[in-house]
Amino acid sequence: MRIALAGAGAFGEKHLEGLTLIDGVEIVSIVSRTGEQAAAIAAKYGARHSSEHLEDALARADVDAVILCTPTQMHAAQAIQCMDAGKHVQVEIPLADSLADAEAVLARQRETGLVCMVGHTRRFNPSHHFVHQRIVAGDFDIQQMDVQTYFFRRRNINAKGEPRSWTDHLLWHHAAHTVDLFAYQAGAITQAYAIEGPIHPDLGIAMDMSIQLKSERGAICTLSLSFNNDGPLGTFFRYIGDTATYIARYDDLVTGREERIDVSQVAVSMNGIELQDREFVAALREGREPNGSVAQVMPCYRVLDLLERQLAG
Repeated sequence: MRIALAGAGAFGEKHLEGLTLIDGVEIVSIVSRTGEQAAAIAAKYGARHSSEHLEDALARADVDAVILCTPTQMHAAQAIQCMDAGKHVQVEIPLADSLADAEAVLARQRETGLVCMVGHTRRFNPSHHFVHQRIVAGDFDIQQMDVQTYFFRRRNINAKGEPRSWTDHLLWHHAAHTVDLFAYQAGAITQAYAIEGPIHPDLGIAMDMSIQLKSERGAICTLSLSFNNDGPLGTFFRYIGDTATYIARYDDLVTGREERIDVSQVAVSMNGIELQDREFVAALREGREPNGSVAQVMPCYRVLDLLERQLAG
């Protein structure tokens, strides 16, 4: 399986590290914002080609699929560009920052029949997968999810603390993780509400937000998001259920009493990004729809659109 990666920043390198662990995968091309950066990352991961331009990678006959880790605002157009070139594509979360763009990607996927997967990593983290297995087995029923998504992002910086050229978004990016996960674990979302705090004078986005959700099974979710948090960073999920309480911190899981749960046997890896990429590659090899396909995650983006319209008032 020959793969090109576009967007060799902090998250792009997480994918590259994961891809190196998957048998039969070759990293063929690296696309990045500067030719110098693309060439350096290509040399590091043994890719034979590098460029500043996605179309250069798409023109190559030795590229089967593309992973997009580019700025949010480019995701939808680039996903369509990849499918127009006959390439399967995995788009990092979020698929788009508008419902219209997300729906356009879904329409193109249906027209081409190519695999188009979106990087909703929470579906693959061993912690959340453990909970999902218990739900499917009928051993656990969610009553409430309490989720905190906290970062300190008063400037445009990436996960490495380096400057970047685009602005992140609490609703269309970070809330997308939880909205999709809640529906994946608790059923289709039937009610959704949001409020937001002050708009940052330079970034032009709300730095604090609160979202409430309810699923068709009666479960509720409370999501708090902030870019103003000067403290522990990341997203922390508390599952309150009928038979247990779980706290998930990325790939790790503990009980409500902070007792560690061994999730090392849940999947072949403890790395959610690697597992996400394994699912993408497996779907291509087996000619099937992947977990996290554009069709499966589209309900999330419809909820985000509803919330955005609420906030616009």
